[in-house]
Amino acid sequence: MQFQQLQYFVAVAETRHFTRAAERVHVSQPSLSQQIRALEKELGAELFSRARGNIALTDAGEALLPLARRILADADTARHEVQELAQLRRGRVRLGATPSLCTGLLPDVLRAFHDLHPGIELLIEEGGSHDLVRELARGALDLALVVLPLPTPSPALTTVELLQEDLVVVSSAASPAPRRPVRIADLQGEPLVMFRHGYDLRELTVAACRAEGFEPAFTVEGGEMDAVLGFVRAGLGLAVVPRMVAARAGRDLRVTALARPGLRRTIALAHRSDVAPPRAARELQRLLLRTRAAAPQDPATDA
Repeated sequence: MQFQQLQYFVAVAETRHFTRAAERVHVSQPSLSQQIRALEKELGAELFSRARGNIALTDAGEALLPLARRILADADTARHEVQELAQLRRGRVRLGATPSLCTGLLPDVLRAFHDLHPGIELLIEEGGSHDLVRELARGALDLALVVLPLPTPSPALTTVELLQEDLVVVSSAASPAPRRPVRIADLQGEPLVMFRHGYDLRELTVAACRAEGFEPAFTVEGGEMDAVLGFVRAGLGLAVVPRMVAARAGRDLRVTALARPGLRRTIALAHRSDVAPPRAARELQRLLLRTRAAAPQDPATDA
């Protein structure tokens, strides 16, 4: 009994027509009929009644059909599992993340993933949550690390909260130490280095200042994370950044906590609801979900 013969048998059983079955499995009708006859000969029983062009299953055919379907389904499962395992030896994962997460959270996680699966190519796209959601929706990314709440909630996406992270104030180590801890109201009139439009941190900081009744004053604006930290080091002003970023910023920056209730952001992992991520992406997802513990504390942070 050949696997191919079972495919042909199931096709005829489901279409009740030899020609249509041949079209479904992409063979000629004479070849399909020959293989069905060979299967019947091997089994010692007719599988189809062919009275006047009407195709019907015999008792033997009825008995074989569920078994043949199960064999074919098991073969598909085996093929899928082997392909999934192969994807962990080679392939790629397309991950989107906000720039601050690329700086703070991802280096350690990606290093751990690379150690486990060195054959997987990691493609990282930086962007704001709005841009990343759009890229997920059009299938350009497998996974994305975004900040909740999403600017435009989408029922087509599944999001899983990873962690909540405090925001802190960074300033040049050479500048006078700010009052500690810093209140949002204390930022009124202070020179701030601000991220470009579209940055989640920009929107969060500006909204917090406006909630205190003032517009923040920018000395420099429009930069990415590395540029903002560089401007702060140069003494151009203060910046509000995630604690994980501040922990990696180096000794030439002073890190000061925000007074309670402070500012926090929620980090989530997102993927499309209608398409399961590839196996390699699911492995990275599993690794990221292990980061649900609280964001690391920086021992140099002013109390």
